[in-house]
Amino acid sequence: MARPPGQRFPNDRLREMISASGLGYEGVARAVVRVAAENGEALRTNKSAIAHWVAGIEPGERTIGYLVEALSRRAGRPVTRQQLGFLTDEPAALEGPEPIETATLLGRTDVENGGYLATAVYTAAQLRMPLDYDAEAVSRLLRARTGLARVGAAEVAVVRQITKAFGAADERLGGGHGLSTVASYLSDTVAPTLSGRFADEATRRDAFSAAAELAWLLGWKHHDLGHEGAAQRYYLTGFQLAVEADPVAHAAWMMRAIAHQALSLKECHHSRDLIEAALKRAEGRCDGATEALLHITHARSSAALGEKARAARALLAAEDALTRQTDPQPSYSLLMGPALGAVDSHTARTLTEIGDHLGTEARHRAAFTSWDPISYPRVHLLTHMDLGDCLVAQARADEAIGAWSQALDLAEGMTSGRSRTALAGIRPTLAVYKHRGVPGAALLEQRIRQAATAA
Repeated sequence: MARPPGQRFPNDRLREMISASGLGYEGVARAVVRVAAENGEALRTNKSAIAHWVAGIEPGERTIGYLVEALSRRAGRPVTRQQLGFLTDEPAALEGPEPIETATLLGRTDVENGGYLATAVYTAAQLRMPLDYDAEAVSRLLRARTGLARVGAAEVAVVRQITKAFGAADERLGGGHGLSTVASYLSDTVAPTLSGRFADEATRRDAFSAAAELAWLLGWKHHDLGHEGAAQRYYLTGFQLAVEADPVAHAAWMMRAIAHQALSLKECHHSRDLIEAALKRAEGRCDGATEALLHITHARSSAALGEKARAARALLAAEDALTRQTDPQPSYSLLMGPALGAVDSHTARTLTEIGDHLGTEARHRAAFTSWDPISYPRVHLLTHMDLGDCLVAQARADEAIGAWSQALDLAEGMTSGRSRTALAGIRPTLAVYKHRGVPGAALLEQRIRQAATAA
């Protein structure tokens, strides 16, 4: 319950927690700004704002969430709103006791109150869930709730067909396209089938695998929109569903998705822990293409931590795994596109981290060939953006302008937060180029500004 209007009391709990953190008001403000940025919001919180909160003026709901997460990370344990002295109601739970219930809750919330789910805060504390997960206890609970409806191979095949179709549309039109439709399908159709009666154990596993793929797609769509808290919840649910299907390769693949998101949000140590645990599960026990994608994520997380030798070994392991002639690449791994393209793209980003700009450029240019431009225009857009950054690092301004211009051409009609963020991120460099009179810089800056206004 909120405080009565007009009444204001000093927040002693918050003051004590800030004091215990050792950050001071300025440090807490910076931590809140960082968490907000991870969740797609540019806050200007400063030490004066923190002082007002300690004095009893409550920030907005979303900002409280950022503050809770910032202080939880500093404390190394979850911190609640009540422990920080806030009297506002806790957000409604988006997790149930098991993944079928959670998938239903998430999907319905996405449909009925998508704005609320979009504001969910990404939490570092949740990153340990796959490492500590008690699969046997959850599996016993799921098997005890078997319903009467019969589920066979035909129903599972339809789920995969629909996931594949919306995944293809996502690549062409961005994460915002069809989001509520896919969420509704998960909550109203797919999740209920998981409590049905299956023809055999293989069909049950296949059904959970297909549901995990759909949960992954919803996580990916939210990630593309910059809704990192929502994406995290879908990814974690997808991991739980994948464990029921295949606790080795598919579960490792979902851990890769969680690690990949952590990497993009600069939670590099968590990312490395997750991907190393995923490799421990699946290395030598899955197809070569999927294993290559696990290794390439390991390479990226190692490079982000400055561990160049480990990153180099992981790059070689990815290349070796990719050449292995083993089992066909499974549907869940194929949702990300061709393994060769992913290895090219992520090798380029790994080389960027270790400062090899010539190598980065070569792998980005290879990615243009390994990714079909018709099926994967968003990948081509982001690759053009990354290539432009690489060319900037080599003082090749004219070529960078050309690469970014091609990216903007591809952005038309695409609802993608990642694409918008990437385009907005080059504006400071464009301002410098415009001042220097670099040909095309002024026009590109104008086009980006117009595109942002139109969006």
